[in-house]
Amino acid sequence: MPVYPSGPGLGVFLAHYAKGMSDRAKVHVTTVAGHGPTIAFLHGLYGQGKNFLSVAKALAPTYGSALIDLPNHGESAWTKSVDYVDMADTVAATLRERVGRTSVIGHSMGGKVAMVIALRHPDLVERLGVVDIAPVEHADMSEFRHYLDSLAAIDLDQVATRADADTTLASMVPNATIRGFLLQNLIRSSSGFTWKANLDVLRRDLVNIGSFPQHLASYDGPVLWVSGGKSNYVRAEYGERMREYFPAVRKVVVKGAGHWVHSEQRDTFIATLRYFMEHTAPHVERT
Repeated sequence: MPVYPSGPGLGVFLAHYAKGMSDRAKVHVTTVAGHGPTIAFLHGLYGQGKNFLSVAKALAPTYGSALIDLPNHGESAWTKSVDYVDMADTVAATLRERVGRTSVIGHSMGGKVAMVIALRHPDLVERLGVVDIAPVEHADMSEFRHYLDSLAAIDLDQVATRADADTTLASMVPNATIRGFLLQNLIRSSSGFTWKANLDVLRRDLVNIGSFPQHLASYDGPVLWVSGGKSNYVRAEYGERMREYFPAVRKVVVKGAGHWVHSEQRDTFIATLRYFMEHTAPHVERT
């Protein structure tokens, strides 16, 4: 049974959860128009669909883009727990309604969601792109735990400006680029600053975020597997599991990139994605 915050934190949690259910779209989608096929982009933990906006603009007008805010992130609704099957099915339903068959590209947590969408809804996915993650359990989530705990440690009652939050966070996250990425979740409301991301649930269910569902059928469509040369989220021993689920996978290692490949080596990532889109035929569902 899920464990929810108690005491004063319970009221805050319930208020935000109710707001998520009433004011937010179940899955928020930002579109970038293009003349050709649409690509759906799924961000990673504590990200938003707009993290792929510069990539989407670079691909336009050849390709359109659908930038997805995953549940508990951005403008999408909050949920009671984090579960990859639930997330994948929810996003898949939105894609069917808003986009139709499409190529799906996901980074990190979004890469796991993208993989589950392809495995559970293969008719929906023309091509799959997985960025710096693998279909395995990642037991070491300490880096993500640190970032989430650092955000939760900020006393928003003492934050009058975004600069205040940045100053507080700097003692825990010295890297200014990472702080800027994390603080995109901070928004001003009528009652002061608050978080877009559902930090309570994301922190509580971080073990689930590190996991990957078992006993899923394979997807035989074209798959691009991109990893950062300086990242340790994709290891050689993960290749066998990846090929079990995705026999048509093609792996590309981007030199000089860490975990955030698409921002650290943006031009290389875009060129790789363009080549993948132009030189692979869309998946055809077996009958």
